[in-house]
Amino acid sequence: MNILDKIIADKKIEVELKKSIIPVSQLEQSVLFGGKTTSMSKNLRNNFVGIITEHKRRSPSKAVINQNHSVDTVVTGYQNGGASGISVLTDGKYFGGSLDDLLLAKASTSVPLLRKEFIVDEYQILEAKAYGADTILLIAAVLTREEIKLLSEFAQSLALEVLLEVHNEEELEKSIMPSLDMIGVNNRNLKTFEVSLDYSKELAPKIPNEFVKVSESGISEPSAVIELQQYGYQGFLIGENFMKTDNPEVALKEFIKKITI
Repeated sequence: MNILDKIIADKKIEVELKKSIIPVSQLEQSVLFGGKTTSMSKNLRNNFVGIITEHKRRSPSKAVINQNHSVDTVVTGYQNGGASGISVLTDGKYFGGSLDDLLLAKASTSVPLLRKEFIVDEYQILEAKAYGADTILLIAAVLTREEIKLLSEFAQSLALEVLLEVHNEEELEKSIMPSLDMIGVNNRNLKTFEVSLDYSKELAPKIPNEFVKVSESGISEPSAVIELQQYGYQGFLIGENFMKTDNPEVALKEFIKKITI
């Protein structure tokens, strides 16, 4: 069993436990549940440099990335630094995140928020809405076409946008449907954790233009963004590059400055 299989197995158990404690009706009564969402896809289309920054404390591949900065400090810095979107890891066991991180991010920024999570159930989408997300992530590698359709349409019904993550052509072909807003290509193989920008380059021409193209992971230099823009990418999800610094806001500003000069 690889790391992704382990995460998904644990996530299914976690979701069932949560369902037994917090009913759907309680999520639907959240102050944020009826609130308006902000379009991340429009933000990416309208910005020359569509950087999606991330709040991530740790990951299975790197034990600790940054445990020192508070959520509000990080996301406020990202907003000031010019982020077009902010991803918030909410998985606890493997990434050290929580739904409270998402809630604090919502209170601290007006930048559209992505709930970065391993979504396997509609219940998690209700959580995303209740805790202030604007966008959810669906991972093609762990979902069937029918599950992608069901979950993306459900998200759409709650006015949440969907970023669908793929890693190869097979995953892309099974996933394309009208209920998606953005298609992301993960440059990190979730089974081996090998990283290569070639994944984004090879899949770019196969992604229909009605979807915002997002390149995810392994982007550490401004030159990589400039290169990927030539392939039609408008969004760049950068997870560890800014979080691992002492000052994520300054790191982001410097990164964007090198792209726009």
